Amino acid sequence: MTTQTLEAAPIGLFDPRILRRAGLDAFAKLNPAALIRNPVIFVTEIVALLVSVLAIHDLIDGHSPTFAISIALWLWLTVLFATFAEAVAEGRGRARAETLRRTRSDLVARLLDDPADRTRFTEVPAATLRRDALVLVRAGDLIPSDGEVVEGQASVDESAITGESAPVIREAGGDRSAVTGGTQVISDWLVVRITAEPGHTFIEQMIALVEGASRRKTPNEIALDILLAGLTIIFLIAVVTLVGLARYSGHVPSVVVLAALLVTLIPTTIGGLLSAIGIAGMDRLVRFNVIATSGRAVEAAGDIDMLLLDKTGTITFGNRMAAGFHPIAGVDPRSLAQAAALASLGDETPEGRSVVTLARDAHGVAFDLDPDAVIVPFSANTRVSGIDLHDRVWRKGAVDSILELVPGQATDAFRAEVERIARLGATPLAVMEDNRLLGIIELKDTVKPGIRERFAALRRMGIRTVMITGDNRTTAAAIAAEAGVDDFLAQATPQDKLAYIRREQEAGRLVAMCGDGTNDAPALAQADVGVAMQTGTQAAREAGNMVDLDSDPTKLIEVVEIGKQLLITRGSLTTFSIANDVSKYFAILPAIFAATYPGLAALNIMRLHTPQSAILSAVIFNALIIVALVPLALRGVRFRATGASALLRRNLLIYGLGGLIAPFIGIKLIDLVLVAIGAA
Repeated sequence: MTTQTLEAAPIGLFDPRILRRAGLDAFAKLNPAALIRNPVIFVTEIVALLVSVLAIHDLIDGHSPTFAISIALWLWLTVLFATFAEAVAEGRGRARAETLRRTRSDLVARLLDDPADRTRFTEVPAATLRRDALVLVRAGDLIPSDGEVVEGQASVDESAITGESAPVIREAGGDRSAVTGGTQVISDWLVVRITAEPGHTFIEQMIALVEGASRRKTPNEIALDILLAGLTIIFLIAVVTLVGLARYSGHVPSVVVLAALLVTLIPTTIGGLLSAIGIAGMDRLVRFNVIATSGRAVEAAGDIDMLLLDKTGTITFGNRMAAGFHPIAGVDPRSLAQAAALASLGDETPEGRSVVTLARDAHGVAFDLDPDAVIVPFSANTRVSGIDLHDRVWRKGAVDSILELVPGQATDAFRAEVERIARLGATPLAVMEDNRLLGIIELKDTVKPGIRERFAALRRMGIRTVMITGDNRTTAAAIAAEAGVDDFLAQATPQDKLAYIRREQEAGRLVAMCGDGTNDAPALAQADVGVAMQTGTQAAREAGNMVDLDSDPTKLIEVVEIGKQLLITRGSLTTFSIANDVSKYFAILPAIFAATYPGLAALNIMRLHTPQSAILSAVIFNALIIVALVPLALRGVRFRATGASALLRRNLLIYGLGGLIAPFIGIKLIDLVLVAIGAA
């Protein structure tokens, strides 16, 4: 069976295939029934339609329609650029879905031709497996789908689901027969009956979510929509008021000029990019192989105050690694290390390799595998592995299994050491050479390097980190101190997790939770942001509002950063858009009323050529700035772990000041070009 990690392949910011599809979709989105969801761009489309009608009217009446046609053209381009930005963002989501679909088809299962004969099977794509199909899964294979063991016994690594680093035994019959798709068989073999419904696999549901066009707006987006709609109404009233003022002065601007004024005053920049920003936020999550079931979840991730993380696989590696050798009385530590390394030479599991590495690094022990050696692989039945060379035997394994091979050699001191290691949350393995007990290998889940610094970065963002573990309080306290979390919850039950989250939410905090087992489902459902693992149970996946396709809980930190990046991007571009509009006033208003009120000519600080060139330059700039900012909307403003005050200063300095300066430069350059080509 071949396996492949579910990875979202890199997609260029402007992939030609995406652009071609987005170009067509942009025209389809001009439908007013669809565009009415975006009030600013909807008003722009209505104005563009009005100016187009006036241009046709001028043409029929024999008047020169050049100015009106130019304004109408650029107003339509403004609307088209806005719909194009949204179409590009959606196209990138569809491209991600195609990547997931192709990757899903790369997982191959051994479908048994005859249930009574394990030697006859056909390799088929895992996605085609139907309910009740029987598949053979060997050591090293991923189980292709949720199912039930009907034959065999094997050791299965379920650390991505349960959070427990120790492998578990799965066998036919009883209450240990259920297996989950994505878990890995590490010894022996199993025959599994598939229990997942055909056509309703988890990956297919995630593809549907990625491809779905009906992305509900978040509360923040709705609030911003209301603000933009309010500004649009205010400026519409202001423009109508100007008509009365102009009529009083005896110089009434044309409807085309007033239409151009309205479009340049309303916040078309952020209005055109708002949808793209939200969709791109979800797309950035997919780039990390995390699927959000709603934009609301992405946004909430940017506002969380508290982060709850499982210990195993999140803060620690998840795989048990050799941490020490503990010889019995009368045995030299180096001799124990040599025997442990020899017993692990044929063990290709992470813990087996870690024993060899620790023996080499701590005691200078190094061996090459002798070609005459006979490897004894780990078996779920014996729970022992090792090596035979000539007449000598080395074994390591579960303490009780080894003691059965060397009866009567376990002293009280040996048993006390085993219990001490177990109480600390580590796993003791006994080691024997020939018929002699030598000592214990201590396996433990170690804290990931650099995790302390990552938690410190979250703390600087004002996020409190809490470790959740089923370990006893002593073990939990030691790991929490080493990892640098703010607090921990030891010996946690599902009820404990749920109660903890509710208490924090009642105190006004937004809580994120990462889980993968059925016992995590209540907490995932209660948390504001619940990230479930793809290889977790169905209950966990349904309870969360995000799913990690790689089953890597450490990504919760990236999820927080992406959520904050989405909010920062929206805020930065809103600041730029509003500041941008302020500058455009200096281009339009003096040009319209300078003839009536000569004193306004002092405000024409850009020294634009004519009123017509000023108006047309502002409208062209208004359209082009949307295109210029599409890459930033899709990529997002770079996130830095800083406080709110520092973020506000940076926002105002870069995007506020930039929004004020850019129109002065852009409109002036466009005016010069229009004069040069004789269009002004």
